[in-house]
Amino acid sequence: MHNLLPEPPATLLPAQDDADAALAEARGVGTAEAYATVAARFPSFSGAWAALAELALAAAQPVTAYAYARTGYHRGLDALRRNGWKGHGPVPWSHEPNQGFLRCLHALSLAADAIGEADEAARCAQFLRDSDPAAADALS
Repeated sequence: MHNLLPEPPATLLPAQDDADAALAEARGVGTAEAYATVAARFPSFSGAWAALAELALAAAQPVTAYAYARTGYHRGLDALRRNGWKGHGPVPWSHEPNQGFLRCLHALSLAADAIGEADEAARCAQFLRDSDPAAADALS
């Protein structure tokens, strides 16, 4: 059966120049403390939470990664909704301000899998692919 309803428009989060600059500076340091400073200063910025989650995953700390990724995921959902997202539709990876949310979603899937939450891991992986297959490909 073919869906006759049009696909909703892509949701494009606004740039957060100050947060992006702070994250770039933290990347230069590369420590959890540097990323945590960015997350504390810009708590709605999913990019900082994604960096913390990815760092925790690399350090084999899946519970910590799960907490960071879930925080960034929820903050990203809030931002998407504020920008017209209705719970479905494309969230393009090619639009850089969307990448923090999408990275959190990917990290949440990995962390959930690592702590034995297979259903949540699968749901997050599918949500990532539904948001933008290019994101799933880039992050896998």
